Amino acid sequence: MMTGIRPKLLVVEDDAGLQAQLKWAYEDFDVLVAGDRASALALLRAESPDVVTLDLGLPPDPDGVSEGFAVLDEIMALKPDTKVIVASGHGARESALQAIARGAYDFYQKPVDIDALGLIVRRALQLYRLEDENRRLAAKVEKDEKVLGRMITAAPEMVRVARTIERVANTNVSVMLLGASGTGKELLARGLHDASDRAKGEFVAINCAAIPENLLESELFGHEKGAFTGAVKTTPGKIEQAGGGTLFLDEVGDIPLQLQVKLLRFLQERVIERVGSRESIPVDTRIVCATHQDLETMIADGRFREDLYYRLAEIVVKIPSLAERPGDATLLAKAFLNRYAKEMNPRVRGFASDALAAIDAWAWPGNVRELENRVKRAVIMADEKLVCAADLDLTGPDEQVIKALNLKTAREQADRKVIRHALARSEGNISSTAKMLGISRPTLYDLLKQYDLQP
Repeated sequence: MMTGIRPKLLVVEDDAGLQAQLKWAYEDFDVLVAGDRASALALLRAESPDVVTLDLGLPPDPDGVSEGFAVLDEIMALKPDTKVIVASGHGARESALQAIARGAYDFYQKPVDIDALGLIVRRALQLYRLEDENRRLAAKVEKDEKVLGRMITAAPEMVRVARTIERVANTNVSVMLLGASGTGKELLARGLHDASDRAKGEFVAINCAAIPENLLESELFGHEKGAFTGAVKTTPGKIEQAGGGTLFLDEVGDIPLQLQVKLLRFLQERVIERVGSRESIPVDTRIVCATHQDLETMIADGRFREDLYYRLAEIVVKIPSLAERPGDATLLAKAFLNRYAKEMNPRVRGFASDALAAIDAWAWPGNVRELENRVKRAVIMADEKLVCAADLDLTGPDEQVIKALNLKTAREQADRKVIRHALARSEGNISSTAKMLGISRPTLYDLLKQYDLQP
């Protein structure tokens, strides 16, 4: 909701006196008034109100509910995200519950308590805005924030990285990606391959730090049958497998010096020799590499060859950490939530406000990988429709989270915690819980609905 624009409230009520009273009660809303089905639906189409209060007893059936239910059904068909609050007469609880089953957000009883209704309307608006934010984030993820076909970002720092990679994709230069663990180096390397004229060839990735030194040579260059114990057949290496395509060497700084010489020869002459063979095999493979280590320091210490570095690092691309990409944590979190909710917990629909605040505030030392893991766990563990900060395990004493939470969000967190404790102590008894919290039962019901908590 844009700042300075008042939210729209549609009041569907045929009593002129009550129309005026309700309009006066909502000075912070742009109040629209309709007295029958036709005018209500016309305003719904023209103005798209966020919240609707609906009297079920509308003409030509003022003493029944048939016309009111017809309006409710059409609102849900035209704009199902609208929060509709229906009026029920004294003792008409069955009608109210039926209305909720048909999509209404809540109900209020006549005669109208303006303050109580105002509380319900404002909480409905808060929920509408939260759901709208989740929808907006989902739409941004789907439409605008994908670069290199796969990477989701809205941060100028990351867009510049992607554009650099797109520009060098169709050249033969070697590219070195520098960035912390979990920043998406392999995703960028794959994006480079997909954007190049080698896209029809294989993209082969190998993590040099994950393979023991005595096996790394065979893994990269292949081996002949009988070259060593266990070599029961001739096996091509990763460089050959990526022929005509791209080989991604992750953690290239972990390649031992002896093997660095052999890799340098391949880069200079474009031929390889399998372990146990002296035959030179020409291979057309592009090398893209990555590391989180300081290779210049390793060169000074004699742990990495300078001539190999300059062969591998014709273009150096520095990848910012997730903390250096403003707004991306929320975009990525939404994308991960959508993916894992479909697979593992379809009832999860989005993030609660405290979760969004915590995601924005967290430093993400593990970068995108940490974010993905936390969201995946939260989707699996979530008990409610909206993932909260506790589900993400971001509610600890971390100062950066506490500083980022505004007063409204901090109050919501505190409310959730206290209500859950009170419900647990009273074993779910609403009357006991309300008494323990010092509030009325209707207020407790409102809070349970607002925070999507179950007794």
